Amino acid sequence: MKSLRPGDRVALLVPGSHQYVDAVLRLLTAGVFPVPLDPRLTDVEQQRILATLAPALVVRTTGELTDLIARFPAPGLPRGRPIHCTSGTTGVPKGVYSGLLDEEAAAALLAEERDLWGFCAADVNLVLSPLYHSAPLRFATGTILAGGRIVVPGAFDPEAVTAAIEAERPTTMFCVPTHLQRLFGHWDAVGVPDLSCFRLVAHAGAPCPPDLKRRLVEAFPPGTTWEFYGSTEGQFTACPSEEWVERPGTVGRARPGRSLSTDDDGTIWCVVPEHARFSYYGDPEKTAAAWRETPGGPAFTVGDLGRLDEDGYLYLEGRREDLIISGGVNVYPTEVEQVLSACPGVVDVAVYGADDPDWGQRVCAAVVAGPNGPDEDAVRRFAREHLAPPKRPKTWVFRSELPRTLTGKVRRSLLDGSGS
Repeated sequence: MKSLRPGDRVALLVPGSHQYVDAVLRLLTAGVFPVPLDPRLTDVEQQRILATLAPALVVRTTGELTDLIARFPAPGLPRGRPIHCTSGTTGVPKGVYSGLLDEEAAAALLAEERDLWGFCAADVNLVLSPLYHSAPLRFATGTILAGGRIVVPGAFDPEAVTAAIEAERPTTMFCVPTHLQRLFGHWDAVGVPDLSCFRLVAHAGAPCPPDLKRRLVEAFPPGTTWEFYGSTEGQFTACPSEEWVERPGTVGRARPGRSLSTDDDGTIWCVVPEHARFSYYGDPEKTAAAWRETPGGPAFTVGDLGRLDEDGYLYLEGRREDLIISGGVNVYPTEVEQVLSACPGVVDVAVYGADDPDWGQRVCAAVVAGPNGPDEDAVRRFAREHLAPPKRPKTWVFRSELPRTLTGKVRRSLLDGSGS
C-alpha cells in the first residue's frame, strides 16, 4: 500500500462503523485528509469526484480500512477537517478543504465543537446518519476525542434505533427531521422508550415542520433539544429549542466566535475564526466567489437567503438556488440533470423538488424524450446505473417541452406535470 504524507487525500468508500471513525481520526492526526464518500456512488459519480481530488489512496473494502488503520498511530489532535464534497449549482462536485492546520488552530477547531456541545468522557453518541455526511461524523469524532464512545446501529431503522436507545442509553444524537418522523411513527405503534438518558438531541439538514418540532421538545428531557444551521462549508448558528419556542421559525444566533450579516437581497454571510476557513479544493474561482472581506474579517456564503431580527436571530427565507433536501440529503438538480441528459434519446431534462410527507422533499424529473424514446422504464434503469439512490428521481414526468423564461432558464415552479 502506498505511503502517505501530510496533505495527501484518502477516499473512503466503505460503510460507516467504529473503524471508519477511528480511521478518520488517525488520518487527520497525521495530517492526511480523509474524503468521506457515499459507498453507493456509481462508477461514473466516483470518477467525477476523484478526478478533481486526486486521492493518493481509495479505500473500498473493510479489509483495506483495517490495513489503513494499522499504518497510523492512535488518534491525537486532528490537523484539519475531512474533505466533504458538495456539488452546488454548477453540478461539479468540489471538496471543502480546511488546509493543514498548525497546532494552535487545530486545538481551537477541536475546542470550538467541544465547548459548544459539551462533549465529555461520559458521552455515548448514537449515530443515525451515514458517517460520510459532515454533521454525524463531526458529532462522532467529537465524542471520541472527548473520551466518550459511539453506537452505530447501521442503516437507519426505527426498530434498531429504539433497541439501541434501550440497551446503550445514549446521551447524544444528531438527526434530521425525517429520522424524527419515522421514530415517532414507530413509537406511536410500540410505545416511546425511556429517553431520560439524553442530554443533547441536535437536528439540522432540512426545515423541521413546527408540529414535529413541538413533539420533539415534548418527548425529550427539558433543555436537551437543539437545532443548528450549517452547510458542508461551515457552521452558522445554534439554537436551543426553548429559544425557538419564543421565536418560532428561527434557526438561532451566530455560534460563538462568529457573526452574521445579510445583503439587501437576503444573502447570508458568516464571519468565522481562522481555523474554520476553507477553500474549494482545486477551484480558486469558486473559492473567491464564496468569500469577501468585511470589517469583522473574512466572511463566506453558500447562497442561502434569510433575515436577522433586532436581537440577531436568523430566519431562513430560501435555500441556495434550486437545492432539494430529501431525507436530510442535499441533492443538486444541476448534477442530476447533467447525468440524465446523457441517457440515449433524452432531448431535454429538468430536475426539481416536490413536497413529500416522509422525506420533506422528493426528487422529480421532467423529461423531453426523442421520437424513439426513452420511456420511463428506460430512464429509471439509466438513473439506477449512474446515480446514487438519494439522487434518483422518485417521480418522472414526460413533457413535449420544458417551460423556460425568455433567457432560456427552466421555470422549475411549473414542472409539476400540469403543463404539456
